[in-house]
Amino acid sequence: MDRRVALGLRIKEIRKQRLLSQEDLAEMVGLEPTSISNIETGRNYPSFQNLEKIIDALQITFIDIFNFEHHQPKEDLMEEINFLLNRHPERVQDVYKIVKVLSN
Repeated sequence: MDRRVALGLRIKEIRKQRLLSQEDLAEMVGLEPTSISNIETGRNYPSFQNLEKIIDALQITFIDIFNFEHHQPKEDLMEEINFLLNRHPERVQDVYKIVKVLSN
């Protein structure tokens, strides 16, 4: 996945977790709502200064904002899960239990 799109999805994900609208976030960082929309959809990268403002407004760290590995295509995620489980077969039952709980 394109990093610009992944970054935008991550910002949107965290913004929604904080129960903020695009308008709320835009006001907090001094941008137009369309700028937030363009960032979240991957049309634009935020400038470094605006990224800092977004991170501060969302009360997260730079590490948090770039933690978007889970936004990979499902096929890539399944491949990664299978790779990890093949390396650690003793964890298959644990993973099964977690997936079972999450699917209920």
